[in-house]
Amino acid sequence: MQQSLWLLPPCRLRALLSSPALSIPRTKPTSIARRKPASLSSVQFAASELTARERRQLRNERRESKIEEGRSNWREEVEEKLLIKPKKRYASWTEELNLDNLSDDGPHWWAIRLSRVNSQEIADRLARGFVREHPEIDFKVYNPCVRVKRKLKNGTLSVKSKPFFPGCAFLYCILNKEIHDFVRDCDGIGGFLGSLVGNNKKQINRPRAVAEEEMEVIFRQTKEEQEKLDRAFEEAEQVHSNPLQPSSSSLAVGSSVRVLSGPFMEYTGRLKELKRKTGKATVAFMLFGKENLVQLKIDEISSVAD
Repeated sequence: MQQSLWLLPPCRLRALLSSPALSIPRTKPTSIARRKPASLSSVQFAASELTARERRQLRNERRESKIEEGRSNWREEVEEKLLIKPKKRYASWTEELNLDNLSDDGPHWWAIRLSRVNSQEIADRLARGFVREHPEIDFKVYNPCVRVKRKLKNGTLSVKSKPFFPGCAFLYCILNKEIHDFVRDCDGIGGFLGSLVGNNKKQINRPRAVAEEEMEVIFRQTKEEQEKLDRAFEEAEQVHSNPLQPSSSSLAVGSSVRVLSGPFMEYTGRLKELKRKTGKATVAFMLFGKENLVQLKIDEISSVAD
């Protein structure tokens, strides 16, 4: 039949093929996208045809079945994950940049940077500025320092303040943006100690509060250092006021003397001149092979047996 069809003229063959008697049914090819994947099981394929609500109900039923069987408790697992990874304190980075949020935690100690040259004067100036500009605020300005006592040659007592933490002071108050800007604008203050927050668009130095335990340690260390310096000063005063020192009545011109204090302490020389009215004495020392005359106080020298 096929061979006889090819022997027909083209016009007869075209007419024969177009007749309804020899029409061949054509099948539509199955789309590749609609074919079922061979790797999916029937249950998985049926679940993919469900709606979102039905899939959620099916998932909850599976969880409840596991709870009944005692295999796991999904609620406890979720709570444990939330405890391990706590939520952020601030919803956005712009809220973290708002310094007014610092007042939510109440009063705290804050560390501020000062100039090392005159830190005590700057701390006093800051305290006076708070009293003048913000009288309604309860605050404390603490500059850790110790008082160093020293007795001068003329007999007067000199007391100087020595910073325990050079370039650092502490402020106790309720901090917000207004107080933060007021402290930053004071002369000699470099700002608060903290950490940088924000992103590439904007970054600020957010102050970090100092814990009460750390402040107690600072208070204790400063007190111990002050007691140590006072004890050393009292011991030095007892040595200088020792009544066993020889009196000036035993001094005579030409005798050997020893220096008790001053830059020539422990040096030995010859007494050249003695003026009891003015309390001065001239002593000759041999320095670098040459005799040098030095004027000292009578109470700074003592006679030495030849």
